[in-house]
Amino acid sequence: MGSDRVLLGVVAAPHGVRGLVRIKSFTEEPMAVAAYGPLSDETGKKEYRVEALSAARGAVLARIEGVADRTAAEALRGLRLYVERKRLPEAGERQWYEADLIGLEAVGTDGRDWGKVTAFHDFGAGSVMEVSGGVMLPFTDEAVPEIDVEGGKVVVSPPAGLLAGGAAEKEDES
Repeated sequence: MGSDRVLLGVVAAPHGVRGLVRIKSFTEEPMAVAAYGPLSDETGKKEYRVEALSAARGAVLARIEGVADRTAAEALRGLRLYVERKRLPEAGERQWYEADLIGLEAVGTDGRDWGKVTAFHDFGAGSVMEVSGGVMLPFTDEAVPEIDVEGGKVVVSPPAGLLAGGAAEKEDES
């Protein structure tokens, strides 16, 4: 599937009174959120030059060019920061950019259609893949044993008892 832009982070909150912000980074190495040149907003029309200063409390402390005080930093809260896909390195073997998986069909190991991959989340206990209808699956090798970007699908094996019609109910019917 793929996209021409990839979400690298979100401005979480201002930090101090001199315009610094905390950014929740979605890069493998959090400080890399600023390593790919200017970032843009969701529309792709406004650019932001980000300087990562340090990692602090699960976020990256950063300076954004032109943001000089807390009021300006507060105005950026919730800003999603994107980079052009072509500026990112190629994913390695058994590695994917989450943006490449959004929109892929989610098919159960039993052939059941679970819908489409709609988003990824990390609530602190590891990455979770969201499928159509708000279904959340742990993004692990066990729950997502196969990913075929070229074929347009991910194969899912929901943990027993997680979803109606999943493995636990099938065992009970036996």
